[in-house]
Amino acid sequence: MPERIQVKRKIVLLGDPSVGKTSLIKRYVLDLFNDGYITTLGTKITSKKLIYHDSTNDREIELILMIWDIMGQREYKLIHEAAYQGAKGAILVCDLTRKETLQNLVTWISSLFNVTQNIPVLFVGNKNDLADKLQFTENDISQISTAYHAPSYTTSAKTGVNVETAFQEIGRSILQKQGFLS
Repeated sequence: MPERIQVKRKIVLLGDPSVGKTSLIKRYVLDLFNDGYITTLGTKITSKKLIYHDSTNDREIELILMIWDIMGQREYKLIHEAAYQGAKGAILVCDLTRKETLQNLVTWISSLFNVTQNIPVLFVGNKNDLADKLQFTENDISQISTAYHAPSYTTSAKTGVNVETAFQEIGRSILQKQGFLS
């Protein structure tokens, strides 16, 4: 039986208000979706356990992701900076139906890196289920993510498309950067 290592790491979800950060977390952790919008005040923390197989070292890594949902109002800079402390990864979320949310990701990542330095990040364009309302494409997100050497995905918290993949990928990136996975 392979050895099992337990690791707990904090990630943050960042992006403008109503891009779907809370909905992505609910879809990922609870497999639920609710169309109602409730503004996140401050931060909300949720956890989820993931298992990664490291065949090179014949072990399993149990990663407990501590997922911090941070309010999207950028004027609360001090709250954001406090929430970034100790983060080992981030998912930056934009809304595919609102182009300005993509452009604002550069501001979000800049404020994050001012506190955390260079941690693994992943870019997500959410709401790909609203095909008739899209204002930009996966290619547009990829242009920004490439500048940060980071992967990008389009997701739908409503349908669940690519939600699991995005969280698995950020977990894998964190474990690789910290030497737990090859």
